[in-house]
Amino acid sequence: MERILVPPRFYDRDPRRVGRELLGKVLVREETGKLVTARIVEVEAYLGVGDQAAHAAAGRTPRNQVLFGPPGQAYVYFIYGNHYCLNVSCLPDGVAGGVLFRALEPLEGIAEMARARKISLRCDRDLRLLTSGPGRLAEAFGITRTRDNGKDFTREDSDLRIEDDGFEAANVLVTPRIGIVKAAELPLRYVIADNPFVSGPLRLRTAGAVGRG
Repeated sequence: MERILVPPRFYDRDPRRVGRELLGKVLVREETGKLVTARIVEVEAYLGVGDQAAHAAAGRTPRNQVLFGPPGQAYVYFIYGNHYCLNVSCLPDGVAGGVLFRALEPLEGIAEMARARKISLRCDRDLRLLTSGPGRLAEAFGITRTRDNGKDFTREDSDLRIEDDGFEAANVLVTPRIGIVKAAELPLRYVIADNPFVSGPLRLRTAGAVGRG
């Protein structure tokens, strides 16, 4: 099915709605005529200044200014001294909010992802190693802060963008966020239930679940 670019107005909303509706969309990296694509299967919403786990909790700084708008921009940060995390800004320009990409299902450019991750794919189960987890997916897509922070996901000529191929994520599981300490209890993690590329141990796909979309 033909993919269409997700427009700016999609992101100009509450991160909780954006996060839920990003499931099933396709992250695209286009470089020298080649495509690397993967379906979004897990995200977490971050609510801005009032969310103690959000990078915007302390207010606007040079580091986090992308989160304050405009909507639809890539916010990239380096964590634990070893990997990058990819987010998209939400809400109107000047208001902080965002969604973290936690896991993807590889679609196109699998060999390129494996090279970027420096791993060998010996069987189908190894595909999960490519993009299951924020750091893995960032490495698979060649995402860095220098290269991608502030990049506009909503431009046709952007080499990093998000597209819609009509896929609908009907079975969505909502759980508390994982991998953080502050405000970890908030039910702001959205996953396509039972998708094999969801990050974390298998039990996290059902343990702590608070609802289905």
